[in-house]
Amino acid sequence: MKPGLHISALTALLSLTLTAAAQQQPQQTPQQPVPDAPTPQQAMQPLTNAANGPIKPGGGAGTEQSASGTSGSQDIQGPVPQQAAPPPPSSTLQSQDNQTPPVSMTPAEIGAAIRINVTYVEVPVTVKDSKGNEVPGLQWRDFRVYENNNYAPLKVFTTDSYPLSIAFVVDQSLPRDQMEQVNTSLGALQGALTPFDEIAVFTYGNGARNQSGGFTGAQSARVPYILSMTKSAGAEQLNPTNDGPFASCNIRENGNCIDPNLQAGKSAGSGYFMNIQKEIHTLNDAILAAGKELSSRPQGRRRIIYVISDGKENGSKATYKDVLKYVQTNHILVYGTLVGEAARWGEGKLSRIHLPFTMYDNILVKYTLNTGGTLDSANGVNHIEKTYSDLAREARTRYTLVYASHEPLLDGKYRKIDVRVNRANLEITAPLGYYPAASDANIH
Repeated sequence: MKPGLHISALTALLSLTLTAAAQQQPQQTPQQPVPDAPTPQQAMQPLTNAANGPIKPGGGAGTEQSASGTSGSQDIQGPVPQQAAPPPPSSTLQSQDNQTPPVSMTPAEIGAAIRINVTYVEVPVTVKDSKGNEVPGLQWRDFRVYENNNYAPLKVFTTDSYPLSIAFVVDQSLPRDQMEQVNTSLGALQGALTPFDEIAVFTYGNGARNQSGGFTGAQSARVPYILSMTKSAGAEQLNPTNDGPFASCNIRENGNCIDPNLQAGKSAGSGYFMNIQKEIHTLNDAILAAGKELSSRPQGRRRIIYVISDGKENGSKATYKDVLKYVQTNHILVYGTLVGEAARWGEGKLSRIHLPFTMYDNILVKYTLNTGGTLDSANGVNHIEKTYSDLAREARTRYTLVYASHEPLLDGKYRKIDVRVNRANLEITAPLGYYPAASDANIH
């Protein structure tokens, strides 16, 4: 036998021996940690259509209570016993649930879901003593406010100064001598205002005109120019014309009118019939135009209509009743300086009496009384200029009372306001009432 064959036979025999030993002994591998086996649990109950089962027809999984009294997210152990239906909730609980926000809502969502409509009414008040001097230093405890004879507790009390939005109204139908004094005094008006105030200028005679085109800063360079546009020559004193070429019947024969239909008084008239020419003073239209401009001013500003006039009214398209309701709805205060005959002692009081079928000799006093403004009388340029500063300061520094009205939000009815001070011999100037408006509603 050759040596190479002998070695090959031995190698093959050794290989067979190792293979047989490997088959007899299992192969060992490195051991790894074995994780804990899951805890065996009981089998779930089969789903049924019973009303007392874990899932009810029409209900969702996880919303019913289990037998142990826990929520449906807990495991159900065994069959669920049948329980009696809970009693229906009472009406009291239902009303509480309807008023309580859902628990799942965030604080921001809860705040956005709650709405309380409150009508806050702002009442500017001026208190003067028997000598006409303003009384400072009063506290909120000194005031009592009644709306429609019902006590209204104060919510806000302040003595802070307010920026003014003033609609300045100039009467151009004044007599020549009075108009000249007003023209001279207009230069002092800007000195009575602050940089925080704003002004719009109106004029009237036979119709109202907006001279400024809107509001502008009280210390603006435009104000002197706008005030110069309000200057007028005034009106002539008209006398009855009964004869001559300007009479109603200027074609006569033997002292009699050719056509009786042309003469004053028609067929019942004569050459001695008084023909008094009609005066035009459109004060109502001017206050209404100024009020419309003021109604758009933002809250936080005191809305003022300041009229310098003799208070006469005749020929306006708007009535006093309608204009007063408009300014009371928009919380506008009417101030005024009386000049001319209405400013004279004695005559000024008599001019407030209105005779039927005649011209209103002084209707401005009624506007100031009902809106809570102040009316002053002035004769001479210096006196007129002083009223500008006095009334502007008073309008800015009044006591401000705010209360919450208990009346319906928007019923359109007039609400009477009565302000009282628990001190004797004091004169109180405040609005006598107002009409509710949508802008008064404060939503919280």
